[in-house]
Amino acid sequence: MKQDIHPKLYKAKITCHCGYEAEILTTKGEKLELEICSQCHPFYTGKQRFVDTAGRIDRFRKKYAQFGQEKN
Repeated sequence: MKQDIHPKLYKAKITCHCGYEAEILTTKGEKLELEICSQCHPFYTGKQRFVDTAGRIDRFRKKYAQFGQEKN
């Protein structure tokens, strides 16, 4: 293999907001933080959980609240 063309590998500690931790080899750095991992993602767990990013659900409900009201 050619010399000095490969990126530097780090032994990184990955932590998720759910509390899951793992150590992997990566080129991104020594510490990474995730919002969603395979331990808490609904696709893998079968449990649905709403992830509200910057109040999107609240803005949607506020914007379309008038359509849910009955008119007299």
